[in-house]
Amino acid sequence: MKIPINDYAAGAAVATSLVTTSPTVRVTGDALPDPDALAAFLAEHDLRLDALADGRPPTGEDVREVHFLRREVRGVIETETAEQAVAGASVLIRRAGRAPVLEREDDGRWQWRVPTAPDAPLADELAAFVAVGLLGAVRALGHDRFRACEAPGCRGVFVDTSRAGRRRYCMPDLCGNRVNVANHRARQHLENVTR
Repeated sequence: MKIPINDYAAGAAVATSLVTTSPTVRVTGDALPDPDALAAFLAEHDLRLDALADGRPPTGEDVREVHFLRREVRGVIETETAEQAVAGASVLIRRAGRAPVLEREDDGRWQWRVPTAPDAPLADELAAFVAVGLLGAVRALGHDRFRACEAPGCRGVFVDTSRAGRRRYCMPDLCGNRVNVANHRARQHLENVTR
């Protein structure tokens, strides 16, 4: 796999999604319990299996290694300083990443890419992809975009790559909706009490 360096938002999004698959974040349990769930996760993020781990489908061992990676990624996102985040992401990228190369794209433009070792396990290739995203987010947006979810009771963390930088929830469609529903119910209750 050759990871484009300038597309850090994709890697940061996968980092966030990977962390939110954890039973630490999801009340319903682990969202990556088996190889099929891991394959679906990769497909959801347009990470083609033919470009990862020699095109073979994920195995139980891949799932176990991705679970370990998930903890490492969470640790990088939870760091207190940019230097700590860079150090943590640098460890991740070294698992499979090689020296960057400059390649010409089909449109004639040049693109920096980080190739991964041809025999790298799926989790190591995923680590390199996520690390490029995390490093790019620190460089382009700053470490203050690495945040904890603001939803009460949620233990999620995320990287805010939005243009405005105002994202508040690790899973906006889930955590944000829960907060909105709770706020709506509180307003309804207050209206009923004051009548």
